[in-house]
Amino acid sequence: MSASSPELSISEEKVDAYHWLLFTICFLGNVLGGTASTLMSVYLPVVVRDLLGQVDNARLNDVGAYINSLYFVGWAIGGFVWGMIGDRIGRAKSLALAVSMYGLFTMLKGFAPSWEIILFFQFFCGFGVGGVLVINTTLLSEAWPEKSRAVFIGLLSIGFPVGIFSSGAVNYFVSGWRQGFMVGILPLTLGIISFWLLRESQKWKVSFTAPKGSKSTVRMHQTDLLNGSVIFGSMLIGLWAIFSWVPTWVQSLLTTSDGQDERGLSMMLLGAGGLSGGFMSGWVSNALGTRKAMLVCFSGCFILSFLLFKMNTTFGAITIIELVFLALMFGISQGLLSVYIPLLFPVSIRATATGFCFNVGRFFTAAAVFFVGAWVTVLGGYGNSLFTFSAVFLIGFLFLLRSNKTTN
Repeated sequence: MSASSPELSISEEKVDAYHWLLFTICFLGNVLGGTASTLMSVYLPVVVRDLLGQVDNARLNDVGAYINSLYFVGWAIGGFVWGMIGDRIGRAKSLALAVSMYGLFTMLKGFAPSWEIILFFQFFCGFGVGGVLVINTTLLSEAWPEKSRAVFIGLLSIGFPVGIFSSGAVNYFVSGWRQGFMVGILPLTLGIISFWLLRESQKWKVSFTAPKGSKSTVRMHQTDLLNGSVIFGSMLIGLWAIFSWVPTWVQSLLTTSDGQDERGLSMMLLGAGGLSGGFMSGWVSNALGTRKAMLVCFSGCFILSFLLFKMNTTFGAITIIELVFLALMFGISQGLLSVYIPLLFPVSIRATATGFCFNVGRFFTAAAVFFVGAWVTVLGGYGNSLFTFSAVFLIGFLFLLRSNKTTN
């Protein structure tokens, strides 16, 4: 990476010291990205009231919707832009820059004097996280020995749920939101260290210097591109609409508590369930087949959303159980989608097409996250609003039925 980088050997055949270092940095980048992505959702009711003062609930909902949704706009744009940056300057430099970016803007949220400044910081925090999730997977897939590559990329994918769990833990132990956002110093430090420790992918170096040849075009695979985008995007929209607003929904169920413990617990449950589901996804895929398993996940998410948001009027043991099972479905689906979507496309366009499928849905996610909050009054509560948007799981289910491709 740089002249001062440590001289660690890189083996194409076996895992050595550098590979462990590389995996650790990529995994921590995912973990801290998960924390940065959901920490605002956990603190949101407190942040908005602190910055706005005494205003009515409609105003609180509108500002909260803007804050949540703009993050996903930044994430989506970052996913596209950092992919191009990674192709231009290399994977290692791009990863270090992206991690440093979301760490810096996470910290800066703790100093924000107004909600408008929070919006600015939210966008660039999302921009950085979107880049990390594209670049670290690409770098690891190019640098890791082929024999165990799939196993470790699968392990990498569970880093994000670990981070979601961690955001709940931060809220649980740190009541002040400004102090909570100081957790951004961890990814900022990781990004700075990465400049010195990471080395560039040899495959990227060869590809970057090679002359352009004839390749398949995305236009030749428009049907698969549509199916992949809708399937991945529908789960993405439903997942993040729920993750972003569950703490506030939990707060709306409470009448005798300030909600700090319950909000933190709900986010920890979502993170823990997602993590467990990620571990289980490989076995579920082997047992049912990837496509059939995804059909189970999409239908299960819709049914559990109905039970959770339409059948609960208080926060109790049943709520906790339903949150855990919904999070398991989310976690399993993420592992399955990471396998299914890339294999819809030939190698020559796989990265471009997969990047499109993974990120185009984030624009719609931003809109969904906004409207969940904006339509609370119209639809008669957070539960009704969240269940209405869970219909997106049925769209994913139908497009899976429409798709005639299997990957195993």
